[in-house]
Amino acid sequence: MPKHIVRLLALIVVVAIFAFSAKKFLTPDTFYQYGHYRGDAVAEIASKAPKLQGSASCEPCHKKAYAEWTDGIHRKATRKNAIQGVVYKYGPNCEVCHTGPAGNHPSKDAMPLSVEDQVTSITHPEIKVHPANVPGRKLMLTPEEMKGVCLNCHEKMEARPKEQRQIEVASHSGEELCTKCHNPHSPRIIYASLPQSRRGSAQAGKIVAAVCSGCHGAAGMSVNPSWPNLAGQHADFLVDSLKAFKSGVRKNDMMSSIAAGLNEADIRNVAAYFSRFSCGVTGGDKAEAALGKAKAANCAACHSAGGLYGSGAPGVSGIPTWPNLAGQNAEYLASTLRSYQDGSRTHPVMTSVAKTLSDSDIDHLSAYYASMKCK
Repeated sequence: MPKHIVRLLALIVVVAIFAFSAKKFLTPDTFYQYGHYRGDAVAEIASKAPKLQGSASCEPCHKKAYAEWTDGIHRKATRKNAIQGVVYKYGPNCEVCHTGPAGNHPSKDAMPLSVEDQVTSITHPEIKVHPANVPGRKLMLTPEEMKGVCLNCHEKMEARPKEQRQIEVASHSGEELCTKCHNPHSPRIIYASLPQSRRGSAQAGKIVAAVCSGCHGAAGMSVNPSWPNLAGQHADFLVDSLKAFKSGVRKNDMMSSIAAGLNEADIRNVAAYFSRFSCGVTGGDKAEAALGKAKAANCAACHSAGGLYGSGAPGVSGIPTWPNLAGQNAEYLASTLRSYQDGSRTHPVMTSVAKTLSDSDIDHLSAYYASMKCK
């Protein structure tokens, strides 16, 4: 091989070794934690505010939120302590969603702050007047803006990494805000940590239930397949439903009239009574049920005891204010989904979800859940 070729190859190897060494030994850790243009990755940029200081700087004042974040899917992982399932390779830290101590913080108001304040306000620790104390400042994001914070990373788009959970907004949540179901510090729903409402007395509810048994059966199994079974339903969901009929949010001539005559204690007691029963499998067409099983994966986040990523009884909601679908009459489930489609019944999430379903989807899903056992 000619000497000039050998020299050229040797030079290329030397340059490669130098470049690799520079990358490994001369690149500060914050270059990879905060991105290519933040922290002290470049001295000129690092000397300017705002300078991210890392999530540890938030812990002294925000111990509870910091603990939730540390144990949750949004936790910042380092290269030596990588956590599978974080939003991106090294995970987002507090300052991805919140302004840092060198930005618009500390503040007396909750976070995240408005985009205006994130961009225009710089507060250093030695300054005594913080943005929270300045009249006329817009310190809080609107609910829609806060929803946008989540969608910045989680709205389904091409080329986003699979590890970054993505959603079709219309079919996932409709107009409902993300924080209705998710703790932003640890957004995967942990059902066991959700608050439980005050329970009624099943014994006292038996007296009230006598009025309901003509349609819904003495043990909560409806005498008509177009009416809902109440047996095994979450007490909290039954309470919310009766209150909706009483207030007029939900409209039904018979149910509105009955609910109007119930007081708070009556509602909680009759809900406790019907929730204690175990429903039977009402059954649905087996062929349609088999087709509905695959489609039901889209419903699992709300209507499965294990949620979207865990294991649990299908059709049994992990959240007590959401309805169980297992063991419900197929005819009733189908008519309910169609009522969401035509607008005769509305819900921030279900209205959007139902509009994505075809008539056959509705029939298949209804048959599937009717074939499941609620308890």
